[in-house]
Amino acid sequence: MKVIINNKKIELILAKSFFQRLKGLMFQKNINYCLRIKTNSIHTIFMKENIDIIMTDKNNNVLYIFKNVPKNKIIIKKNIYYTYEFPNNFIDKNIKKIKIQN
Repeated sequence: MKVIINNKKIELILAKSFFQRLKGLMFQKNINYCLRIKTNSIHTIFMKENIDIIMTDKNNNVLYIFKNVPKNKIIIKKNIYYTYEFPNNFIDKNIKKIKIQN
């Protein structure tokens, strides 16, 4: 699967298991994919690189965008269904909806 944002595509990986959700992108270098986690909160503890984050509702309508999030940050928001973690500087601020392509 792929995520399409403003005509840019990136591979999408779904974090389904408890361990995948817990680990997220921790300890990763040279991130070149997007990770989708069904959660309303994330942390960037033990991250090797800054990341971009988009938080959406159940229909992938964008509710929050965080760019260039450094390590050791915690983000918690209400009414979030999915959290997408992207490589740093991948997303723009004017995104309204995330499109998923199989």
